[in-house]
Amino acid sequence: VTNLSVSVENLCTIIWTWNPPEGASPNCSLKYFSHFGNKQDKKIAPETHRSKEVPLNERICLQVGSQCSTNESEKPSILVEKCFSPPEGDPESAVTALQCIWHNLRYMKCTWLPGRNASPDPNYILYYWHNSLGKILQCENFYREGQHIACSFNLTKVKDSSFEQHSVQVMVRDNAGKISPSFNIVPLTSHVKPDPSHIKNLSFQNGDLYVQWTNPQNFQSQCLCYEVEVINSHAETHDIFYVEEAKCQNTEFEGNLEGTICFMVPGVLPDTLNTVRIRVKTNKLCYEDDKLWSNWSQAMSIGQKANQTFYITTLLIIPVIVAAAVIVLLLYLKRLKIIIFPPIPDPGK
Repeated sequence: VTNLSVSVENLCTIIWTWNPPEGASPNCSLKYFSHFGNKQDKKIAPETHRSKEVPLNERICLQVGSQCSTNESEKPSILVEKCFSPPEGDPESAVTALQCIWHNLRYMKCTWLPGRNASPDPNYILYYWHNSLGKILQCENFYREGQHIACSFNLTKVKDSSFEQHSVQVMVRDNAGKISPSFNIVPLTSHVKPDPSHIKNLSFQNGDLYVQWTNPQNFQSQCLCYEVEVINSHAETHDIFYVEEAKCQNTEFEGNLEGTICFMVPGVLPDTLNTVRIRVKTNKLCYEDDKLWSNWSQAMSIGQKANQTFYITTLLIIPVIVAAAVIVLLLYLKRLKIIIFPPIPDPGK
């Protein structure tokens, strides 16, 4: 092939273009064989271009050749290679640990640490782009979380189901151009963290504890799974139950059950105090990443507290006993001193 060139669109989309080989036979139905370094992502297609969405933090090369059919056994022409090099600058100055999480399908928060050789207190800029945007946008909401620097921007799930098949391209650099830019690509099928669920009701039925809660907004029930934590104050037990999606269908539950999830904790006594919390995460049915748990929900308790009379009486009696002991010690201090430190006998006697 001839005139193989490379360019960048948006933030992290690399596009290679080329022209057909000169003097190709008119009887040859040209197909183009291409692959990246180490022969990754092989492709045979009639188009004279190829694109790849990739973070621009490392050098990436594409090799292209032509042949007259789609048969992989047919030897292509001499391969032509074109590489794209990362931006110039000290790589030790680029930000590290760049990570972006899509919170409850409403906004995306990116966090990072300053680079080892970065200038003190640089003014960072975060650019982002995805398919639903007409142009590259700049994040405005910067703040700190301990040692991490963070910036969040609105990213609402659109009705188009193909939206989640795309990615968000992110670049972080400083406005003075003294640090090397750092890139990241966040697939919208992963890095999703739901908001906590809301516990609606706790009730006892036949020696079992029934828990009802609602899902966080923007999520379908079949896309979530849960953990229910039950702490029993009397037995001092701490149990966590893993729950997959299950709608309420029992007649024991009351009220509007639409959008409500239910779970039964067996063997819970009503005469003890039980505290319940719930957290939620996405599952592999709808998302590739299923490791980001939400925060725990607000705790809700049910049952009877232990009798506090004994503890209150004990707390009142202890100071009285201590005071009486002090008075006795003061009254008999001289006698105690003689017992503890007896006088030395007179050597003359």
